[in-house]
Parts: sequence; C-alpha cells; structure tokens
Amino acid sequence: MSKYKIAVLPGDGIGPEVTDAAVKVLDSLQERVKGLRLELIYGEAGFNCIEKYGTNLPEETIQILKETDACLKGPMTTPEEAGAPPSAAVTIRKMFNLYANIRPCKSLPGAPALKPNIDLIVLRENTEGLYFGEEFEVTPGYGVALRVITREASERIARLAFKLASNRKKHLTIVHKRNILRVTDGIFRDAFIKAAEDFPDVHVDEVHVDAMTMRLIKEPERFDVIAATNMFGDIISDEAAQVVGGLGLVAGANIGDNYGMFEPVHGSAPKYAGLNRVNPIAMIMASKMMMEYLGEEEAAELIEKAVIAVLREGKVRTYDLGGSSKTSEVGEAISKKISSID
Repeated sequence: MSKYKIAVLPGDGIGPEVTDAAVKVLDSLQERVKGLRLELIYGEAGFNCIEKYGTNLPEETIQILKETDACLKGPMTTPEEAGAPPSAAVTIRKMFNLYANIRPCKSLPGAPALKPNIDLIVLRENTEGLYFGEEFEVTPGYGVALRVITREASERIARLAFKLASNRKKHLTIVHKRNILRVTDGIFRDAFIKAAEDFPDVHVDEVHVDAMTMRLIKEPERFDVIAATNMFGDIISDEAAQVVGGLGLVAGANIGDNYGMFEPVHGSAPKYAGLNRVNPIAMIMASKMMMEYLGEEEAAELIEKAVIAVLREGKVRTYDLGGSSKTSEVGEAISKKISSID
C-alpha cells in the first residue's frame, strides 16, 4: 500500500471551489488505484488569514507542511500595499527551497490553443531574481529593488532543465536579457552553457525575453523546454498558458530536493469567488503533477486521461471554454470519468 500525507491549502477567492473539485478527483483516484491512500490535512493560508493571524501563512500551517509529503495549494490573494505580508507561495518556496517551478503547457482537445501541436515546459528558477523581495525607498519617490542571481542557483536549475530536455525532445531554450542585464543574466546564461557540456545530445538556443514573448505567439510549436529566471519565467509561463487555451487549464509544480508544492497557474480571481463558474482543470492538473512527483504514474495518467476525455466530449465546459457548466460539475465529470476510463 502507498500512503501519503498531503497538505491541502484551499486559499481564498476561487481557491476553495477549485480545490473542492480537485479533492473530488483525488477521492475517485483512491477508489480506482489499488493500494493508493491519501491523507488530506487541511491548513489555512492566504489573504483571509491576515486579519485573523497577522500573517498569510500561520505557524500551524507551516507545521502541517513540514509533516506532509507534498502540498496541494489553491490560489491566494497577495496584498499589494507596501509592508503587507509577501506572497504565501513565495514564502513557502523560500522556506522549503523549492527552487524549480515547472509549468507544462500543452494543446488539449476542445481548448482554444493557437496551434494544435503545442507541447512545451516553462522552467523558472524559483527563489531568486526580483522575487528575492528586497526593495526599499532611498528617498521619497526613489525606489530600488534588488535582482539577486547566483551561480549556485543558476547551475542547479540549468542541470534540471537539461535533464528535462533529455527526456523529451532534446531541445532547450535559454531565455535572458544579457545584452542589458550583463552581470546577473550573464551569470544565469553562463551556467547553462557550462552545463551543456554534459548534455551533448540536447540542442541549445538562446532568446532574449522580449523576442520570446513574440515567438511564443508566432511559433509556439517549435519549443520544448524553456528556461528562465524567476520573473521572466513567470511572465512567459502565463503567456504560454494563454497560448494553449487559458490560465484555467495550466498547472505548476514547485519542486525542491525534499518537498513539492503544486498549484494552478492562475490567481484567486476574487470577483468570481462563490459563483461556482471558474474552470477547475488547472487545479486538477496540479494534483496530476503531484501524483507524478510522488511516483504514482498510474494515478497521474488516469487524471490526465480523464481530463482529456471530458474535454473531448465537450458536454461539460466552463465559460472560458465556451460553455456554461459550473466548477463543481466539471470536477464531478472528471471524477466520474476516472472511475470508468480504460
């Protein structure tokens, strides 16, 4: 029997709704996959916790994370005011050194992808760059933010990028802006060039980030693994999600050496909270990535097959895919499909 403890953080905004849909799928998965047992341990985190605890990541929740095998995290609102708590996701990434953010973007049936044959991964370094979070106002109206890039972190993400590419189409694209950010992006780019010596079978090319945003629209099918620094990768992965049909379809994995956190790419969308109308597929695909991380390949494959089957049938679709189905109805349809799919 394979038993895992999973931290579930529903978050806020639409988080609880899409999380409920994903949990329903996980429940069906345990009924279908012999010996699979998931102990779901719920924790509070996000905007709603700030008034109650003075933080968006309470100590009790941190303890839950430390005692579990992985985390399924719903979207959470991050306040934008100066002095407000940092993003809960960023805090968790730093706390557990989840240095790799992996976001697969793939054309799916019934989804409005720009092209039918897109299958790429955006890999971003997850702990540095402008997301390092150090900024200050030197004098009134004169602000400075630190963009921290280290050789150690760059080499670590470079090796992971090459391993991913080696197991896929053997094509790696390095995204940077070294012509302007010569020191920091120079460190990042050079780490990849050095790592390339150990992966002679992988074709490597380089694209400046501004050109990359254009090429993702023009020729997304030409890319395989795209590696970038933190903020560049965040922006590119959101664009890539739209290229394959929208943020409601794409999930991301935050991976370190000893822990993994899995979440949808999209945000908390507070204006849709409680309406039961947003697409839960990104959250469900996050649970699929979590199963992969845990080594439960059969379970992961069942989730993906069920999602594809429901999308192909086209009977249950949320508004972003041209339908009128509810969040809960999509979760129910995918859950039932897991029970019946070959």
